[in-house]
Amino acid sequence: MSIRSLLLPMAAALALATPVPAAVPAQAEPAQTPQPTVNEHVTKAGELKSRSESLRYAPTGRSWQVVLTEPGSSYVKVHFASLKLAPGDRVTVADPSGREVHTYHGNPTTTAFPGDSAHTVHGRTGFAAMSVDGDTAVVTLHAAKERPNAAVLTRQGFGVRIDSYYRGFNQAETAAANPGTLSVCGTDARKDVVCYQTNHPTEYARSGAVARQLLNGLGHCTAWRVGNTNRMLTNFHCMESAADLRASEFQFDYQCSTCGGNNPKPGTKVSGLELIKSSPLSALDYALFSVNNFDSIKSFGTLYLDVREPKAGERIYIPGHGDTKPKRLSLYEESDGGAYCKIDVVASGVNTGYKCDSSGGNSGSPVLAGSSHKVIALHHLGGCPNWGTRISLVNNEIASLIDNNDGGGPGPGPGKRFDNAADFAIKDLATVESPITASGLTGNAPSALKVEVSIKHTYRGDVRLHLVGPDGTAYLLKDTSNDSADDIVATYPVNATAQVANGVWKLRVYDAYQGDTGTLDSWALQF
Repeated sequence: MSIRSLLLPMAAALALATPVPAAVPAQAEPAQTPQPTVNEHVTKAGELKSRSESLRYAPTGRSWQVVLTEPGSSYVKVHFASLKLAPGDRVTVADPSGREVHTYHGNPTTTAFPGDSAHTVHGRTGFAAMSVDGDTAVVTLHAAKERPNAAVLTRQGFGVRIDSYYRGFNQAETAAANPGTLSVCGTDARKDVVCYQTNHPTEYARSGAVARQLLNGLGHCTAWRVGNTNRMLTNFHCMESAADLRASEFQFDYQCSTCGGNNPKPGTKVSGLELIKSSPLSALDYALFSVNNFDSIKSFGTLYLDVREPKAGERIYIPGHGDTKPKRLSLYEESDGGAYCKIDVVASGVNTGYKCDSSGGNSGSPVLAGSSHKVIALHHLGGCPNWGTRISLVNNEIASLIDNNDGGGPGPGPGKRFDNAADFAIKDLATVESPITASGLTGNAPSALKVEVSIKHTYRGDVRLHLVGPDGTAYLLKDTSNDSADDIVATYPVNATAQVANGVWKLRVYDAYQGDTGTLDSWALQF
């Protein structure tokens, strides 16, 4: 079913409004406004609001803006009916702090502007900017110079016209809009992925490849990178057509930086490119696709398929965006530190069953085997046990379309190790980089490159660590947190298959706060 067939006509004609140079709060739309919908199996996450606003050029000044505010909303996604700008001018859609900014130099559906932000289309004239997290979007028209011919530009149709926006539900609204979708089996044992950064670093690292999908501005699922090329997987019921893909955005690194906190980053958002292959809900319920701006998400890593049948009782875990929340990890069945999630039903039709907690928004999540840290199922149904399509069946249909080589075959010499034991001082509010030159290897780095780190530092939560590859790509190893303990002695796995193995690698250490300092004692790369 396409998005175009789901969209209902807008109730009111869209009229041009006088440009507003200051903030204007969004007004509630009458209850009778027709709403577009998403598949009944997709978690409802927001609604469409009609709003007619124009930003026209004026003979004085160089910027004009309108502010769309929906108090308490989780996101705002602005739809433009038209956007025609003079050369060199741009429109930005941002949150009030400027932490998240999307830029457009014109209508991307008619002309490609290199370097502009991604966009989505929704079965009607115009396009939507990528969403901004939070309850306010600031739309600003920036002129490269004053436009004394503003009246002429207006008559020629230059300017900005907004006809609507999508706004995200808060948690209470999400629960009310999705009754009965919870599939927590007993006690909900899920925790923020960052909670496992130290004691389960491999599970934490694998979760980086998992993204939150926003479908048509209205619904949430989970999607993830698969293999070494521009390929991603989710459920078919989250993406039934190419139109669904064009109306979707995918948010990587949407996760809290502190365990149990409420401080997610906006992350990196990309749009859909091509729907490559799919199988309906009644069959295998998968959609394989690619995204725009692929280079921007490479550093988050990827996942590989474990092409075999599940085994009864084997340990599993599931990273995902259940309840539309920042990324969480389902690692234990009942309580943190208790019994691990495991396979309870090896095979039932195309599915395998487990009691790992999930909820609405987890559709499309990868189910990973604890033994290999590769995907053995594609989560798609709840019910306790919850169910995932066995990945061996999916692989039978997509094997020729993905690169599932995790570097376990011919490649860099196995077991080769490189160390740097030189001390580097870690000062307040400063960055230090320690290099290692890898040589004598062939091919690319492995999917589980081990980064061993030894740092002496009081209040280790002040420290952020990145591994920087030979091509300059930075892989996050550890973010800042409220961890008040001392010192960092840890090994971090990194999927570095996009990097040539030989070359200069760097450990980048950043001290984000004042008051505590330390020393990088040593670090190593284990290929």
